[in-house]
Amino acid sequence: MTEWRVPLADVAIGPEELSAVSDVLRSGWLSMGPVTAEFEAHFAAYIGVKHAIAVTNGTAALHLAHAALGAGLGDTVICPSLTFVATANAIRYTGARPVFADIAGVHDFNISAAAIAAKIDASTKGICVVHYGGHPCDMTAIMQLARAHGLYVVEDAAHAPGAACHMPVVHEDAGEDALAMHPCGTIGDVGCFSFFANKNMTTGEGGMVTTNDDALAARLRRLRSHGMTSLTWDRHRGHSASYDVVDWGYNYRIDELRSALGLAQLRRLKTDNRKRAEIAQAYTAQLQPLDGLEIPFYTSMTAPSNLSSFHLYPVLLKDASTRAQFRSFMQRQGVQTSIHYPAIHRFSRYQGTAAEGDLPLTDEVAQRVVTLPLYAGMRPEQRDGVLQAIRQWQALRAA
Repeated sequence: MTEWRVPLADVAIGPEELSAVSDVLRSGWLSMGPVTAEFEAHFAAYIGVKHAIAVTNGTAALHLAHAALGAGLGDTVICPSLTFVATANAIRYTGARPVFADIAGVHDFNISAAAIAAKIDASTKGICVVHYGGHPCDMTAIMQLARAHGLYVVEDAAHAPGAACHMPVVHEDAGEDALAMHPCGTIGDVGCFSFFANKNMTTGEGGMVTTNDDALAARLRRLRSHGMTSLTWDRHRGHSASYDVVDWGYNYRIDELRSALGLAQLRRLKTDNRKRAEIAQAYTAQLQPLDGLEIPFYTSMTAPSNLSSFHLYPVLLKDASTRAQFRSFMQRQGVQTSIHYPAIHRFSRYQGTAAEGDLPLTDEVAQRVVTLPLYAGMRPEQRDGVLQAIRQWQALRAA
């Protein structure tokens, strides 16, 4: 087992988290209850949305979103292939079929609005965007496209808690040129967040579904818990004597322990995202001048109109054939790297879902991308160790 001087990601668990979990254990109520309700309320307030529904993981959040929005057999949902496979799998769970659209470019790994437009046909039910690495998609163009065609929009914001898009204000009393920051997860019909262990905030496993639609929120809550009209906590408090089952639902409930962790993590999210941004800016300043590397999202990082949560820091090797050697060298220096992501349409289970050459930018990036370590607790000497290892690699290549 490799001992990493600089791991790819790290989890910060401190006294606040330990105390929060201990309080739940002492309370005697472990399944979904008052702590979860508090977590939901605080998360909704943090991102500025009416409803936040906590669930057992990010994949469950995505499944519930598509199910509640009515995706089913015969429907297609357009999404990127350069993402974690859960984005596409969750569409499959409903009986609908994912249709992959290409990314915007080799320096912008987000799904392209123009590529989405080219994929829309009579079967299209919705669009699922992914804010790659915490960098917001072009939501202005995507929302205009969706509304013009009567399509729903799900935001896979697994990377993007605290990220925001600079978009036109939609209120009637605002001028046409009025702009404001719109938090990711509040723009489409439904937002989906993941609190997996490597995310900007974590509950170990866990997720959140967000929406401003009251009726949709009610259905999401029913679907989360077996289609039931009341919860165990409601009945425990005497708010309901029994329940009915009014929908085909699932057991996607979170528990009080993870909600307690989430509350503690949420309190430090803004500070942690700022630390991530500082590390990313330091990386960019040192790496951008180097030969052999390209920095995706460079423009948005140096002259930001959007707000990124900096979940990932990807770089592009100019020569794809060197990637295995580069990663092996970094490993020998004790620096962990990864690939975000292998393209979904290239997986065995997804063979035939995209025609050869249909996603050229996705295919190119998937062959050249390497993810560098980035986490809020990274020490300056760890950040400098990553940069030093890359400069050593460059020197060896040039020799």
